[in-house]
Parts: sequence; C-alpha cells; structure tokens
Amino acid sequence: MSGELCSVRPLFGGAISTVFPQRFQDVSNIRQVPDHQEVFVDPSRDESLIFELLDFKTEVGDIGSASWFLNDLAREQDAEGLQLIEQSEIVEAPGLSYRNIPAVATTAIGEMAISKGRQGREAQNLVRVYVANLRLKGVDTDVLVTAYEPILINPLSESADAVASGLAVPASQSGIMPMCDVIKQSLSTFKVNDWNLFGSSA
Repeated sequence: MSGELCSVRPLFGGAISTVFPQRFQDVSNIRQVPDHQEVFVDPSRDESLIFELLDFKTEVGDIGSASWFLNDLAREQDAEGLQLIEQSEIVEAPGLSYRNIPAVATTAIGEMAISKGRQGREAQNLVRVYVANLRLKGVDTDVLVTAYEPILINPLSESADAVASGLAVPASQSGIMPMCDVIKQSLSTFKVNDWNLFGSSA
C-alpha cells in the first residue's frame, strides 16, 4: 500500500461517506453531474472513480450482478472487446443492512476499449474497469462503484493531451495507490450516514 494521503469524502450531501486518495478531484466543481452520481477524477493519470445510486434491478440475480453491470457499462459506452478478468462470490455487507434486511456485494474486473466523450472508435483507449455492486435491498437500491484505470492511451485520444500516449505508468512506479486498492478502500469504508437519502424506500 502506498503512503498516499487519503481522507473521508462526503457523498450525496454527506448522506454517504467513504475514504479514498485526495488526488481524486470532485468533477461537479468543473461540470454538471447527474444527481444520482458522484464522479471523481485524477486528471494527471486519467483515472476516475464513480459512485451511482440506481433503482434496484429485480431482474438481475445477486450472483454475478457486478458482471451484469460491467456488461451494461460496456454497452452504454459503445466499448469494444470487453474481457471479463475476474468476478467475486457474493459477500454480505453487514454494515449496510437496513431494518434487518441484509445487503450483499459482488465485484467484477474487466478490460475494454473505450473512446472519450464523443470521440470515435479510432481514438479508443484500452481501460481496466473495476465494478462493485452494493445491493441495498432494504431501500431498493443498487449502488454501483466503478473505477477506471487506463492501460494504453491512444495518441488520438483527448487523454493523450494530459497523460501522454502509450502504456500508462503503473501506480507502483509513481508511489501512489493502484486503482484495485482505491476501490477496495472505498468499499471497506463505505458508510450510509442518513438513510433518508433513499426517500420513500427508507
């Protein structure tokens, strides 16, 4: 683990909190972000961490739910060549149960080729994507935590302006926490401070 500075970060007006490195900046300070999302980026590495609150998907089973969301993200972003690298078993999240209704979590890791914003396929970057799905069944909510880590930056991509094209410099060489640990830390410290965030479900 790196010695990088991490801090408690309030999400959704402080109704949720979690811990991750300070190098990640709140995108809502730069542009508008949908109300159901919190988006953080490290522009110097083109890495991002996204928290989303979604209506509970009853049609998706707990087993492999994170993989389902990973496939859904790939479709939404018109990604190519999605490869599922790893998916977890279901684990209980006892600190996130509501009215004794248990919460569960699954994770998945994949790699895909994605273009930035409205750029075309000729500008695709190869990206590793970490997805965690926290299923808060007591409040009918699927929490999605997604971390994006570039592996190869295309010279035609917007990202090349900030990060330089070619193979991304591994976090270990830069003395910072790798994204696999960033998402693990944000999950292990994820806490609901105000269940009223979830409205009538709570």
